[in-house]
Amino acid sequence: MKSLHSFSLVPDTTAAVREIADRLAAPDIRLVVYFASPRHNPQALAAAMAASFPGVPALGCTTAGELVSGRMLEHSLVAMALGSELVTRAHIATVRHVAADTSAEVARAFATLSDAFGAPVADLDPARFAGLVLADGLSGAEERLMDAIGNRTNIPFVGGSAGDDVKFERTHVMSGAEAHSNAAVLAVIETTAPFEILKTQSFRILPRTLVATKVNEPRRQVLEFNGRPAVDAYAEAVGVPPAELARHFMSNPVGLIVDGEPFVRSPQRVENQSVYFYCSILEGTELAVLQSTDIVADTGAALAKVKAPDAVIDFDCILRTLELRQKGQSNAYGALFAGIPTIGFSTYGEEYIGHLNQTATMLVLHS
Repeated sequence: MKSLHSFSLVPDTTAAVREIADRLAAPDIRLVVYFASPRHNPQALAAAMAASFPGVPALGCTTAGELVSGRMLEHSLVAMALGSELVTRAHIATVRHVAADTSAEVARAFATLSDAFGAPVADLDPARFAGLVLADGLSGAEERLMDAIGNRTNIPFVGGSAGDDVKFERTHVMSGAEAHSNAAVLAVIETTAPFEILKTQSFRILPRTLVATKVNEPRRQVLEFNGRPAVDAYAEAVGVPPAELARHFMSNPVGLIVDGEPFVRSPQRVENQSVYFYCSILEGTELAVLQSTDIVADTGAALAKVKAPDAVIDFDCILRTLELRQKGQSNAYGALFAGIPTIGFSTYGEEYIGHLNQTATMLVLHS
């Protein structure tokens, strides 16, 4: 078996898991990944999923919307079983207290994974092993988490930050039979064939730059750009009055440009003369102002370059989801994945190399 995927719109957690388990029944499952609206009690969901797939590593998280082949969903449960034709073996570990002691907790999780694989994770071949990461989307710790992972392995990790239906109250990650907040779950997967990681966003780079000259990094707050109050400098770069800046956040975020490719940092809100972001920005960082383009067209073009995927796990920013809803493009976006075995969710941030916004990051598996 390569992969099986399914979804349930049933509000009762026990019944929803039973529906999923019936559709994903197979003798050679190596890993189960699932994403669920927080209307499902996270602890009850984790326990039910673990009981339905005994002996199989399983991880998941709460969401701000879900995706399954051909459809964007809300208030659902989506799941994928990866089989032996795609995955040789997989192991998971939980990073607890991720906001308080990130580096030490990642070290403990990597020790657990190293024991499970019988070799240090640092020694595993990054061409054969891929990592998944699901993080508490309200922890504010994703940058430290990804730094700690990158300091310990060359295996590429991709993932997303858990959501809670845009309530911004509490998010959960699930590992085995347990659900956690202030935590992250890591999975390391040995694949049977080369895999791809797809990163795509829908922006063009404008010839206008902002240098973060005064920041409060832990709060993800920029106080000054280009030596001026952040709001004034940002508004001038966008070409709007300062009082109107917040209306342009979704269409004009900023990006760290690496080899001509933007790594998006999305502004969250204005407070006095400061701008708060969904990602940390280091003091002295030069950022380009971006202009939004067509999410459906750009994602379709990116997917067209992927050859015959046997499974896709998609981590798609909630800001992209909100823009698609506003423009009436949700059905068109879901249709991009029709015929491709896919699950995904709307995240509170995306993980790949670092912590990103307004991006889709995807693990693509082939047999």
